[in-house]
Amino acid sequence: MNEQKLKTAFDKYFEAPIEVWRTFTELCKEVKFEKNEVIKPSGQTEKYAYFILTGACGVFLWKENNYVCLDIVLENNFFADHLSLITSEPSPLETIALENTTALQISIDNINKLKKSSFGSILFLIGAESSFVEKQQQQIDLLIKTAEQRYSDLLLKNPKLIQRIAQKHIASYLGITTQSLSRIRKKQN
Repeated sequence: MNEQKLKTAFDKYFEAPIEVWRTFTELCKEVKFEKNEVIKPSGQTEKYAYFILTGACGVFLWKENNYVCLDIVLENNFFADHLSLITSEPSPLETIALENTTALQISIDNINKLKKSSFGSILFLIGAESSFVEKQQQQIDLLIKTAEQRYSDLLLKNPKLIQRIAQKHIASYLGITTQSLSRIRKKQN
């Protein structure tokens, strides 16, 4: 069942046979996190990547006595402190469960095993490329779009996000204050 979820989520980037995803899931274990549980603290090295089966997680950075939300990840997506995972070094990023979350957890050792296979190397390359494009687009949007446009885009991509994720995290992710988000929401309703 989990291999089919992985395949369905990744097919939009690259259609790998179900056997590839079966091999992937055999190298994973299912884990659960409570809402607001810290998955990877700031200053530590990431040892795992996750595929979220249910729930939501976020990537945060502590800045000026406040957390800044850099990413919000919902089910059927991969999630980790990618900076630390790729460099094998501690990072200032902290990962937190934003809802009760169930995920497939894969260790860095098992990731490296998968990368040695032909399909595994392709999957990780495509995953890295799509993640890069998404983060680059987010940076561009922060620079050229208004807060209202970014909020509208977020609603188009994830309409249920507003009901599921705390307003302070959504505002931070959009690069605005919670008061600004409230004004934007009132204006658009």
